[in-house]
Amino acid sequence: MLKHCLVAACCTLAVCHAQAQDSTASAPISRHELGGDQFIAGSSVAVRQPVAGDLFAAGGSVDADAAVNGDAVLTGGKLRIGADIARSVFAAGGQVTLNGKVGRNVRAAGGQVEFGPGSRIAGNVSVAGGQVSLRGTVLGHVQAAGGRVFIDGPISGDVLAASGQVELGPNARIAGALRYRSGDALRQDPAAQVQGGIQQMLPEWGDNDEHPMPHRGRHHGYGWGAAGWLWTLGLMLLAALLLAVQPAALARVSQTLQARLGMSLLLGFVLLVCTPIAALLLIVTLIGIPLGLLVIALYLALLPLGYVSAAVGLGDWALQRLRAAAAAQLGWRIGAAAAALAALTLLGAIPWLGRWIGFAALLAGLGALLLQWRAKAPGAA
Repeated sequence: MLKHCLVAACCTLAVCHAQAQDSTASAPISRHELGGDQFIAGSSVAVRQPVAGDLFAAGGSVDADAAVNGDAVLTGGKLRIGADIARSVFAAGGQVTLNGKVGRNVRAAGGQVEFGPGSRIAGNVSVAGGQVSLRGTVLGHVQAAGGRVFIDGPISGDVLAASGQVELGPNARIAGALRYRSGDALRQDPAAQVQGGIQQMLPEWGDNDEHPMPHRGRHHGYGWGAAGWLWTLGLMLLAALLLAVQPAALARVSQTLQARLGMSLLLGFVLLVCTPIAALLLIVTLIGIPLGLLVIALYLALLPLGYVSAAVGLGDWALQRLRAAAAAQLGWRIGAAAAALAALTLLGAIPWLGRWIGFAALLAGLGALLLQWRAKAPGAA
């Protein structure tokens, strides 16, 4: 449940950023090129010229209508990919639509994710969203999670789906096996074909001695590990968006983490524990129900921001020591933050210790953000 809330918070932040930009009379578009790679950010981004390297784009709406010779990393409110991508696609947004050809894999998360009939993915697909629609061709495996997963196209590999509702349309042609976890029965059109067989999984991932799951170990690790890395991808995109929009503010957060780490941890713990209690007290009073619900919503949105802020601070710290000349460059800061998030994910796999490392990162990030607010508050020291 927490992971789904954080994904929603990431998408909400992108939409809010788009609305904020749209309210400006003339929002400028920032465009940079480095070694063939394109870095573009703005309220409405349109890619009309071919990109020789990788494409990094963030905005209220992003339209990629030109071929990309490398990877495409996109985040924003509304994303549309209508051209061919030579390598992989990484996308997170409120609405994600793909109609082009992709030479490798696709990792996507959003409120609504749609692969059109003209899409063709040469590798694997990992997708999470409220509504997931796969109408194109996938030559590899598919891992999908969402409120509703609809498959209506050819898939050469296996399909692993976790959803409230899984449905196969008349054009579904799954060459491998379909394994799904859902509270509802599979909805299958009579014309749909699944050559490798269909298996409904247990309601929850994990071991269950009373109801053993065939090939449990292999498929459990396959699905859950991919979901974890898909979530990490979403955090990387959130970090890139935050750095593109507020680089100076995150630089101050990084400085706070380095100068006042102990205070950040303490304030982060206070914020983490006291905020739900305060929201509950407001709800109990009945009069404060709307305010209590608002506090809970802001609290859930603040959690990923705190964790990502800690990763950005860790990346900035590493850059200052390993490559000081590039410590202020946006591209290097985004790369360092992504590396820090990947490192935290790998460390999180360590039994017992990994959870404490992630918890400490969350507390430090929350406390550093709170210190920024205190610094700006009237009368603050």
